[in-house]
Amino acid sequence: MTAGEDRARERPVWLRRAWGSAARWAGRAARPLIDRFRASLQLRVVSSTLIASTVLVLIFSFVVAGSVTSGLLTERQETAVEETLNAVERAAEQLGTYTSSSDSALATTMQRIVNELAEDPVYAPVIVLRTDDGQVTRSHPASSEAEPSEELQADVAERKTAIQYENFALDEEGTMPYLVVGSYIDLSLDFELYAFYPLESQQDAISLLRTNLALAGVALVLLLGVIAALVTRLVVTPVREAARTSQRLAAGLLHERMEVRGSDDLARLAGSFNLMAENLQSQIRRLEEMSMMQRRFTSDVSHELRTPLATIRMAADLLYDNRDDFDPVTKRSTELLQHEIDRFEELLQELLEISRFDSGFASLEVDAVDVGRIADDVVEGLSHLAEDCGVQVTVRKPRRRVIAEVDPRRVQRILRNLVSNAIEHAEGKPVVITVAESETAVAVAVRDRGVGLKPGHADRVFDRFWRADPSRNRRTGGTGLGLAISLEDAKLHSGTLQAVGEPGRGTLFVLTLPLQAGNRVITSPIPLRLDGPRPGAGKEATRATQD
Repeated sequence: MTAGEDRARERPVWLRRAWGSAARWAGRAARPLIDRFRASLQLRVVSSTLIASTVLVLIFSFVVAGSVTSGLLTERQETAVEETLNAVERAAEQLGTYTSSSDSALATTMQRIVNELAEDPVYAPVIVLRTDDGQVTRSHPASSEAEPSEELQADVAERKTAIQYENFALDEEGTMPYLVVGSYIDLSLDFELYAFYPLESQQDAISLLRTNLALAGVALVLLLGVIAALVTRLVVTPVREAARTSQRLAAGLLHERMEVRGSDDLARLAGSFNLMAENLQSQIRRLEEMSMMQRRFTSDVSHELRTPLATIRMAADLLYDNRDDFDPVTKRSTELLQHEIDRFEELLQELLEISRFDSGFASLEVDAVDVGRIADDVVEGLSHLAEDCGVQVTVRKPRRRVIAEVDPRRVQRILRNLVSNAIEHAEGKPVVITVAESETAVAVAVRDRGVGLKPGHADRVFDRFWRADPSRNRRTGGTGLGLAISLEDAKLHSGTLQAVGEPGRGTLFVLTLPLQAGNRVITSPIPLRLDGPRPGAGKEATRATQD
């Protein structure tokens, strides 16, 4: 293959690259304008008005210019045909005596006729007279360029009066448009007369008309644009003010109000907006007061219960330690009392934790820890519960340690709540805990194959004091606050806690936390679906706890 063929093959590639680069550059340059256009209602209205008015002005200008041009040319055509017929009559009077084109006086007569006609201001300045055998006489010094077209000559030869529009350079001013009218002179010796009428005045009139229409159209479009901008501004300004006010209200500035001007529709809109803002402010303040009272009540009651609970705990521990000395009924009552005091103490601790979240005093004690190790500790701590429920718990994690900057106590509490719930609702089927990581996040999934969740329950499992409790083998009584506290712990880490489940297929909880404290979770290494692929397959270590 030659070098020329190589260049021929490479040239389209360079052209495509250059075109792609230019397109990308144009896209980047146009992006701010597109964003501005989308964000501004006034700009869109003004642009639409300008485009619509431009189209209408162009259509109107074309229609008017075409109509005026057609009228001027039609009028000039009728006049030219009439003048040409008069010239034919004058020429016929002087040429009627000639019967042969070989007559020596014919050429002189023909020249005199065309000169007289050309000098008469009534007729065309350029006259061409010719016989049927090709003898031609012209009236203009440069009229040698004035040659009618073959189509026009053919029409005239059929004894017709025909017209033609053509550009000729018959003077020093250059090429000009002419209207050529040809007519047949039927005598003993047949003649053809062609009159060239200049259309300079009509051309100037049409040019002036087009210029005026263009100037008027531009002025009209600009005027419509200004009017649209002013009208749109009158409407958009209150809307923008309402948007700014609503943003301030959303930011917590509940005292913000719109300024009411006049008594028109926009003023009524501003008044209605202010009334709505006042009602919202009063309702929000009322809800804040009620929420504050509720949080204060919960906190105060929780704290006040700790002292009598401590006394009851001491007495219950004393009775429980000496339960073997009691009769069977008293012994059983002592055991039940100890169990219920444990539940009450757990509930009190959770209420105190919830009150800390509500008051905004909850904080993280971050440390770089192995999340897989935390999962192992949780499974080990719940091994007795798993044995009692007959559930095998398996931990799947990468062989290398998964280090994340988290609060170990809160993460352990989250996993303990998730794993204990999974064991209690597994109905004897295995529970799998999966640990996986990505470049920015770590995820822990707890999967059981128990009764699952009914439609709509996945969004409610994190509500406070809500329990679906579909299991038929509950070994412990929950407080209904464990998952709510777990969700708050996940949010405190800037992470997520999600759930999905189906009746008969079990439930999947996925906890996702950022690897570095202060970051946010974007995507989870473990997909939230029951039949999702198992992360890290073939590269994980497995630990099982079974009955």
